[in-house]
Amino acid sequence: MTVGNFDGVHRGHQALAAAVVQEARAAAGTSIVLCFDPHPSRVLSPERAPATLMTLEQRAEVLGKLGIDCLAVLPFTRELSQEPAEAFARRVLGGALGARVVIVGANFRFGRGRAGDVTGLRGLGESLGFRVSGIAPVLQEGAPISSTRVREAVARGDVSAARELLGRAFFVDGVVVQGKGRGRTLGIPTANLDPLNETLPGGGVYACSCRLAGEPSRILRAVVNIGRRPTFGGGALLLEAHLLDFDGDLYGRSLRVAFEERLRDERRFAVKEALLAQIHEDIAAARVVLEKLPGTGL
Repeated sequence: MTVGNFDGVHRGHQALAAAVVQEARAAAGTSIVLCFDPHPSRVLSPERAPATLMTLEQRAEVLGKLGIDCLAVLPFTRELSQEPAEAFARRVLGGALGARVVIVGANFRFGRGRAGDVTGLRGLGESLGFRVSGIAPVLQEGAPISSTRVREAVARGDVSAARELLGRAFFVDGVVVQGKGRGRTLGIPTANLDPLNETLPGGGVYACSCRLAGEPSRILRAVVNIGRRPTFGGGALLLEAHLLDFDGDLYGRSLRVAFEERLRDERRFAVKEALLAQIHEDIAAARVVLEKLPGTGL
């Protein structure tokens, strides 16, 4: 088993998961990821808590695809934050989960005041019946990959950098809801997504791959705008997807949008005709991008 928040399930998390799966299969055991919910910062310093990259269900899905058998979720409370490292190891790792092998990052800290580390956990494991392994962080451009780095890349709209950190395209799930129908009046109908994810890429236009719930093998292509529609006077932040070569009713359906490449910034157009011309250019550019990157986040 391994322990952490696993928000984003980036390449560093994937290395931990791979090591856990390898150990579990070798011993005919069960591979487990233990994560906390909500994120500890939501409880301890909510004013500084970051938006999450993934929902708990998304984490479970991606970890399952990596071969993890079980996602164990421990509710994080102020009381839990005060539990000494030894008590946590005894009660949760050795007791509730029956750990035999615990694999964590070399910089892993746990317990009250983050007093527990890999060396201490290894000593505890000797008395509690589990072996402990600490693995080095996965580096990207010389620095450890982290959920914070992924959030920063996504926030500035650099979805290509996010892909390098995640090992796949950043994706958002949501339900298609009724919009104002402006896209349809332009001849470019859009699906307005009510996102489940807290984190969205920075405002702009993106080439995306999409998948409808219940149709896992059907990859759709899209041009997606995230912004406030300045040409039409601005307003609330929206995620609007124009699905290429698609004809059908999407209202009420669940849609996954994977951000493959940023095409341009959102900007205001003086006249509707100029906006329409730019949208057609975006569609052409998206087709070129998506021919090279088919469904990398799905």
